[in-house]
Amino acid sequence: MRVLGIDPGLRNMGWGVIDVDGSRLSHVANGTCHSLGKDLGQRLLSLHEQLTDIVHRYRPDTAAVEQTFVNKDGAGTLKLGQARAIALLVPAQAGITIGEYAPNSVKKTVVGVGHAAKEQVQHMVKMQLPGADLTGPDAADALAIAICHAHHTASSGALAIAMAAADARARA
Repeated sequence: MRVLGIDPGLRNMGWGVIDVDGSRLSHVANGTCHSLGKDLGQRLLSLHEQLTDIVHRYRPDTAAVEQTFVNKDGAGTLKLGQARAIALLVPAQAGITIGEYAPNSVKKTVVGVGHAAKEQVQHMVKMQLPGADLTGPDAADALAIAICHAHHTASSGALAIAMAAADARARA
């Protein structure tokens, strides 16, 4: 099963792709989509185009997106929500099932502690995906989201559903 993890952001949207074979995880690719353009519409469109290219290039079977939290700046929260909508829309357009995880859930799954520091998350991502060259903190977070989704789908039985959906798409 191939998993795409997405760390939504309006300026930088991290992404990471892993393959899951039973309990074995392997790194495929990671990177960051950088929004381009002056107005919000152009920036969202550029994120949509870049993420669509990633979905077409790596053909994930399932995807996971980090949930956002409300911060003190209402306008910033709204913009982040719009970027998160792109992170949800692109996999949905490709017919891919999407899991959503709170930041603390991702950290607890990957590190074992729900309030882990970014450096701890990056260290554990490198430990669980040996040889992975992390392209930046947003990409590392996206890989952590993918790892979290892989663990949750395997334990919930959703793995079989994702694999059946992938087989159906492959035959279509």
